[in-house]
Amino acid sequence: MKFATPAGANPIDRMAIVGRAHPRIDGPLKTTGTAPYAYEHQHLESKLAYGCIVGAAVAKGRITAIRVHEARDAPGVLAIVTAQEAGKLGKGKRNTAKLLGGPEVDHYHQAIAVVVAETFEQARHAAGLVHVDYDRTEGRFDLATALEKAELAIDPNAAPAPKENRVGNFEEAFAAAAVKLDASYTTPDHSHAMMEPFASIAAWNGDELTVWTSNQMIDWGRTDLAITLGIPKEKVRLISPYVGGGFGGKLFLRADALLAALGARAAGRPVKIAMPRPLMANNTTHRPATRQRIRIGCDAGGTITAIGHESGSGDQPGGSPEAAVSQTRLLYAGANRLTTLRLAELDLPEGNAMRAPGEASGMMALEIAIDEMAEKLGMDPVAFRVKNDTPVDPEKPQRRFSERQLVRCLEEGAERFGWSRRNPRPGQVRDGRWLVGFGVAAAFRNHLDMPSGARVRLGRDGHITVETDMTDIGTGSYTIIAQTAAEMMGVPVDEVTVRLGDSAFPVSAGSGGQFGAANATAGVYAACVKLRDAVAQRLGFNSAEAVFADGRVTGGNRSAALREAAAAGELAGEDKIEFGDLSKTYQLSTFGSHFVELGVDSYTGIVRLRRMLAVCAAGRILNPVSARSQVIGAMTMGAGSALMEELAVDKRFGFFVNHDLAGYEVPVHADIPHQEVIFLEEADDKANPMKAKGVGELGLCGFGAAVANAVYNATGVRVRDYPITLDKYLDRLPPVD
Repeated sequence: MKFATPAGANPIDRMAIVGRAHPRIDGPLKTTGTAPYAYEHQHLESKLAYGCIVGAAVAKGRITAIRVHEARDAPGVLAIVTAQEAGKLGKGKRNTAKLLGGPEVDHYHQAIAVVVAETFEQARHAAGLVHVDYDRTEGRFDLATALEKAELAIDPNAAPAPKENRVGNFEEAFAAAAVKLDASYTTPDHSHAMMEPFASIAAWNGDELTVWTSNQMIDWGRTDLAITLGIPKEKVRLISPYVGGGFGGKLFLRADALLAALGARAAGRPVKIAMPRPLMANNTTHRPATRQRIRIGCDAGGTITAIGHESGSGDQPGGSPEAAVSQTRLLYAGANRLTTLRLAELDLPEGNAMRAPGEASGMMALEIAIDEMAEKLGMDPVAFRVKNDTPVDPEKPQRRFSERQLVRCLEEGAERFGWSRRNPRPGQVRDGRWLVGFGVAAAFRNHLDMPSGARVRLGRDGHITVETDMTDIGTGSYTIIAQTAAEMMGVPVDEVTVRLGDSAFPVSAGSGGQFGAANATAGVYAACVKLRDAVAQRLGFNSAEAVFADGRVTGGNRSAALREAAAAGELAGEDKIEFGDLSKTYQLSTFGSHFVELGVDSYTGIVRLRRMLAVCAAGRILNPVSARSQVIGAMTMGAGSALMEELAVDKRFGFFVNHDLAGYEVPVHADIPHQEVIFLEEADDKANPMKAKGVGELGLCGFGAAVANAVYNATGVRVRDYPITLDKYLDRLPPVD
């Protein structure tokens, strides 16, 4: 199905099932421990061997010798695979660094060997007996230093595009502005810190490979594993029915899957590998740190006349920059504009996508800068944002937003939150020993169209089965896909079975980039249209007029039970959603606002969140229960980014020091108060037939800045370097009475 014109009325508009709150249909499996995650496929248990990855002990250099004889002689060892034993390997097009290093080492904890043994304990013990000699070389580990010589880079969210995005004459307009802001901000490296580790089981049947793995994008992983192993894609099957969190870290093929496959081939047995937590931070990907400069010029009335945002980040050679300026190109008006990215080559582990890549880091800086500018102007920060709203793409004024309810998000959020009670003078409100502050930030995240396929089958008993390689990473994919098929076919949700995460099924959009839900359900919609046509034809109805409801098909003066269409044999419909040029005519984005109240202890400086509110406009909300869960999870992640999360870089030896959950702090229940989420009514007919857009990352974009702005309002201390930890403001707190 080609989606090239705005969606008209269709069966989803009934919203008898879609758009209604529905509990997670996979919930009982997960709460009873019967949902099979990547490491838990028991049907292979009697044959399984265990793999343990050996990670490089240097960040840059060359392996001069690997001595494995002691490990080979250890109890239970079945095989040891290094780069030499593996032979020639390719590199997947979505991997920046090699997944199996040697003899060259690209980063600390890069996998350089896997030890396979009868038990996990034996594999781990033997891995400790692998002795490696290195010729360590000097590496590049300091982002600030590396950026001094970094070249301009293309924004990966806007390619093809020039390396300098300019409108008007920014420098001239900024110099002439009545009120100016020129400030720098930093965000640190972040870890995904998902609950489920990277884990895989690999089994060979002749020259055919099956991998049960934890992966967000089945077709990407299958394709790159085939490329890496040098075998036809048709010989590889990836299965990932349940994923225990990914946040972008599991978008790509990682070392656990590759080494499980290599280990299984060497041992002649299925092999399972779970990456230990201390290996994950340095072996896999992370959100890169940024150094950002923002300049804003306004006239005396508060209209932005010049806005410039420049950001720099680092990655392995061949990598991409963190696209931290993407939102600045679209969020606020301003006749004269400049956005640039710089990319420094670093020898730290690979930087790549983490929840809301680009906007998450960029909004952390931009939305502080907007507050700072409002203060310079003597304007309320909500009013300043509203004043500089734009109905069109500021770089391409002929292109309007398909839907843009930013102003409503801000104004309704302010009313609901009680923003009028905020004291604009910082450091003035006390509650006992607590300094109390309010903070606000806009929320923004682009919507992406992605082709997505599905197959829908009608059984003889009238039961509907949906098959697609879409994944559920804790986001509720099973449920919204079931709701979509139920709405389209006119049956209850419990008459739909959803099968996900298998490369044997049609290729979907996958889970990532806030594009999964809207595109995957649109693909199911397309397949259901095909099935509806087949049903109507078999029953003798005009498919354009047939109504599917209550398990029956009705048209004209006739009605028949849906199951009658399959009485002579199962019917199936398979299709995919594809997109035309609507996204070129209209800018597809999601909008929101974040409001925070917090207290800062006037004695100790400790920050305690008190209230959190998000208002979101993101197209049709397919399931308000799971959508709310996504937003409050994102807000929680934003609180962590604002107040505690940071991968600490050892700039001498080139690794992340705090590479486990003891040292890398994330929010816990005690850190998070009640969270309120409001969804504005919206059906975006330019997005897809579902009239839906993503929402899971919108809840993160801007929230960190709302926290930072609230800390400033509470204390009068402006912190521009995340995370906002005690060392950055304790000595500047107001005097204690």
